[in-house]
Amino acid sequence: MRGMIVAAQPEAAEVGAEILRRGGNAVDAAIACAFSQGVVDPQMCGIGGFGAMQICLPRRGVHTVLEFLARAPLAATADMWADRFVGQTRDGFVFLMSDHANELGHLAAGTPGNVAGYSEALARFGTMELKDVMAPAIAQARGGFMVRPYVHYYWAIDQRATGQINTQDKLRLSETGRAIYFHPDGRLKQPGDIVANPDLARTLERIAAAGPDIFYTGEIAQEIAADMAAQGGLLTLDDLAAYKVREKAPIWGDYRGFRIAGNPPAAGGASLIELLQILEVFDLSALPHNGAEHIRILAEAMKWMTIDKDAHMGDPDFIDVPLDMLLSPAYATERAARIRAGEKASVPRSELAKDPPDTTVCCVMDEEGNAVTITHTLGQPSGAITPGLGFMYNGTMSGFDPRPGRAASIAPGKARGSAMAPTIVFKNDEPVIAIGAPGGTFIVPAIAQALSNVIDFKMSMAEAVAAPRIVCLSDTIDVSNRVQRGVTDELQAMGYTVARSYQSFAFGAPHGVRVEAEGWTGGADPQRDGMAIGV
Repeated sequence: MRGMIVAAQPEAAEVGAEILRRGGNAVDAAIACAFSQGVVDPQMCGIGGFGAMQICLPRRGVHTVLEFLARAPLAATADMWADRFVGQTRDGFVFLMSDHANELGHLAAGTPGNVAGYSEALARFGTMELKDVMAPAIAQARGGFMVRPYVHYYWAIDQRATGQINTQDKLRLSETGRAIYFHPDGRLKQPGDIVANPDLARTLERIAAAGPDIFYTGEIAQEIAADMAAQGGLLTLDDLAAYKVREKAPIWGDYRGFRIAGNPPAAGGASLIELLQILEVFDLSALPHNGAEHIRILAEAMKWMTIDKDAHMGDPDFIDVPLDMLLSPAYATERAARIRAGEKASVPRSELAKDPPDTTVCCVMDEEGNAVTITHTLGQPSGAITPGLGFMYNGTMSGFDPRPGRAASIAPGKARGSAMAPTIVFKNDEPVIAIGAPGGTFIVPAIAQALSNVIDFKMSMAEAVAAPRIVCLSDTIDVSNRVQRGVTDELQAMGYTVARSYQSFAFGAPHGVRVEAEGWTGGADPQRDGMAIGV
């Protein structure tokens, strides 16, 4: 076998698999897949979005993190929306404002990073030309993709109870959105319908021919800046020209003899390592999987992780993130002792229903021992599309706290703290698992449970990512509909508030590839319609 790729969209996974068949390495396959994902799942990610990736190429001595998160416009100020703050979603993902300016339209957008991130990863660590890995995405944009169940679910879900704008309203915001996502009579396209985007195809062709500079300093940058100015957005040519990918060293933790390599702040690797190291103190394998005591431990560990995330996590260029403390096994042991003693941590939130966060992932391992995992997103789709360009801008500003003086507060050029946690797991200094998940604040709990399922409960990767999950990011334990009711009765008898999701596959959507004796195995969470392909 040449390798294995797993992605949340079958069309994009197939693109990456074909790159592996043609002799490309894991980076080539991941970047081809990433460009395709922006076409076939355009509210999950795209060239108007941002992301982070982890790359390990053992034969080249490379192990690095590329961070290409969106950044607040240079014209942004800490207090510009302070008088409009009205609350926060229960999962902590979105800050709510009275006029929705941070969610809808051009003001919601931060400086996009995906074009820079994809291009740098390919140029430095891939083996193929940009035009070659972009060709499948260009063809998909021109020919169209078929609306899949999860795509339509996200478009059609009613988010008004959360205080947010519905995705369907964002799709209607622009002339381009109305033309490509709706039928001529105004009906939203349904599963099985085709969405073609010729404007996006032309934009991708321009980038493939000229390289990323056209997006950040050239003709496309000028078109973006002119539209932003005309529509009252804050992004300018200076924002685009100043954008740089951050390269960082991975951060490390341990879990039962495995080494966990995560993305440092502003991404979510530290939160994942903290959560796993708290769980390591407990003999989870001795407990019934998803029994009451197992879920109690998971929930309390997630609450402590969330308390620390809210207090400390953000862009380290702007705030002091106490990594030594958060990654310390001694600190995890202290947190675990409070859980063992029966203490209930408290994470107060406004009791609003959860939103369905929009993000997607791709993980690849190949015959050279390379491992790549990328998580990318729009943060929230803003609805804004510049005429003629075809792509939707990110809505990253909804993730900044409009209240000054906090870890997540707005600052010019700042990246919002992100739960993205593309992760590589090592055994005896060799990468053995590449894993990631979409799902906003659900990402870290989802990956932690998937890894524990593999390591503690000896599940296959496919079983591990599909097993019922829980999240506890507030004083409520949210459970998948496949968690047994007798278990939730026990939790309620312990004094916990429990909310049952109507979804069988809820709370993030982990996807992973694992090294086995004779190659690789992979798993795609069934929530997102994706697949693993071995080549």
